[in-house]
Amino acid sequence: MYKIIVSNSAEKDLEKLPAGTMKKVAGAIDRLSVEPRPVGCLKLKGTGENLWRIRIGDYRVIYLIADTVEIIDVRRVRHRKDVYE
Repeated sequence: MYKIIVSNSAEKDLEKLPAGTMKKVAGAIDRLSVEPRPVGCLKLKGTGENLWRIRIGDYRVIYLIADTVEIIDVRRVRHRKDVYE
């Protein structure tokens, strides 16, 4: 299982979400510890890092996968219109 680390900015993003959405997003983040590349995930291009994204409704979770040390580093959790800025 992978260890999940949530950055401070991602924690702040999570706190701003509506309660129902926060539960869905938190559940999806927890499931990343078992399957870091779930069906529907996408590797982000042009970043120079090993960044991936998953979709939860209109929200996106951007995270880094470090396979050698089995760590998931959640970077952003935002609405789809704002996440790629």
